Amino acid sequence: MTELPLIPLNAPLPAPVPSQDLRDRLATRRSAPAQALTAPGPTEAELDQILTLGARTPDHGKLFPWRFVVLGPLSRARIAEQLAVLAETRDKPTKDQAVLAKLTAAPLTILVISTPVPNAKPIWEQHLSAGAVCMNLEHAAGAFGYSSSWITDWYSYDPQATALFGLTEGETVAGFIHIGTLTEPALERPRPDMAAKVTRLP
Repeated sequence: MTELPLIPLNAPLPAPVPSQDLRDRLATRRSAPAQALTAPGPTEAELDQILTLGARTPDHGKLFPWRFVVLGPLSRARIAEQLAVLAETRDKPTKDQAVLAKLTAAPLTILVISTPVPNAKPIWEQHLSAGAVCMNLEHAAGAFGYSSSWITDWYSYDPQATALFGLTEGETVAGFIHIGTLTEPALERPRPDMAAKVTRLP
């Protein structure tokens, strides 16, 4: 596997060049069903590069207002057991327990946590940076030939649940990026009518 280039600080970066491969990738990108992701998943070396590529995201103020937690099968199984107990106390325990299958199916999960810096750039912009990281991770996983799913679910918002993942005060879940392999191709889903979404101003 080719290593990522080491780029010195303040070194000139290459200008973008046309890439049909990249256009094709963007034109066919879609999230996979999380519960359908199976082995193989990324190797440790691939994971390191996926994380590095994911971190190359817009970040106004160079604050890096996010962090990663890499969740393997054992940690997710343990937390899912605790979440199943917590789900019994919620309004829809059967449904909330059922979605835990999304958390445990894939070989690997990257939890992206938004960690905004108080009194710095607007908090909203910092959350957007964490969201951009999630999208970058999906693209990076695809570049290594893996499928991925960016989801949240109820345990991303329940304070008792987020504590199980090690979140602290002021932190929120930007997304769980589940990464693995699909045994069958993902099917295309509805896409927006661009004419209804685009306004052009002279």
